[in-house]
Amino acid sequence: MFKKYSYMARFFLMLLLTTTTYRISAQQQIQFSQYVFNGLAVNPAYAGYRGDTYLSAIYRNQWVGFPGSPKTAGISIDGLFNGHNENMGWGFQMMSDKMGPTNTSSFYGNYAYRIQLDNADTKRLCIGIGFGASQYSIDGTALQYVDENDQTIPIVRLNRMVPDANFGIYYYTPKSYIGFSVMDLLNPKNVNNYGYQWNQYKFGSMERSRHMYLTAGTLITLSENVKFRPSFLWKEDFKGPSNFDLNAFLLLQDKIWIGASYRTGVRIWNKQGLDKNLTNQDAFAGILELIANERIRIGYSYDIMLNGLNNYQRGSHELSIGLRFARKDNRIYSPRYF
Repeated sequence: MFKKYSYMARFFLMLLLTTTTYRISAQQQIQFSQYVFNGLAVNPAYAGYRGDTYLSAIYRNQWVGFPGSPKTAGISIDGLFNGHNENMGWGFQMMSDKMGPTNTSSFYGNYAYRIQLDNADTKRLCIGIGFGASQYSIDGTALQYVDENDQTIPIVRLNRMVPDANFGIYYYTPKSYIGFSVMDLLNPKNVNNYGYQWNQYKFGSMERSRHMYLTAGTLITLSENVKFRPSFLWKEDFKGPSNFDLNAFLLLQDKIWIGASYRTGVRIWNKQGLDKNLTNQDAFAGILELIANERIRIGYSYDIMLNGLNNYQRGSHELSIGLRFARKDNRIYSPRYF
């Protein structure tokens, strides 16, 4: 028998209360509310989409007031090779995700081949792949004994490095897009392959699952100064309930994005071992993006839980900033709304 510090006891309570499994059973695959403004977070084929070199940084403080809750930071940069070659995009990503006694750090390099589909160069089919590695650690010093002979608790910090690869396809026009990607292509079927154990006991929280993403959206002009952008994201780890994000945004005077995202679980097919009593509602997020000028974008989102966890935390905050480094040429480019 053993116990954890108070924050970990509450964390296990959270596991029982949370009604969707995406952030629990697949914590290694990081998800941000503001991915809708940086598709590289869910698809390597997005690299180079904006045409210019673009740097994005984001920080997420999830479930505020809940000890041991996830805190995630990420930075990415992408662009086109040689600055003018529209056919090849590149990207780099770095992420850090801390939850209770576990911590995940990852790095990916992405390459996208962008196929031009019309003479005006407004439509492209992009095929992307990413390679990298993730380091997983669990801090045994954050756990304490009840039974001095408890052999399940590590007395040191365990660290493991795991190689990984991602694949994606992304098609876009000036007013619509659709993308498909698969993450964690190199995930091990057995955590012991990478030594995630202590005294023969497995640490299931460090097990990786393969993930699939399907996303699509469009832009509808309502008036000269108002545009409407609906979109969705289907997230699938093939273990828990299928998850959908339904998003809706208004763009005001090409300066301010204001919108919301609703997350819910959906039973598309019967999955073995899935609790039939799980409810579908997950969270609602309000999102605001300010285009300060041609080079700077600032974003903020606030998430409200819609399940049993709502009474044990004060929502989730997410802050992002984007910097655009424009190319020095005379070409005219289609506006990038996605």
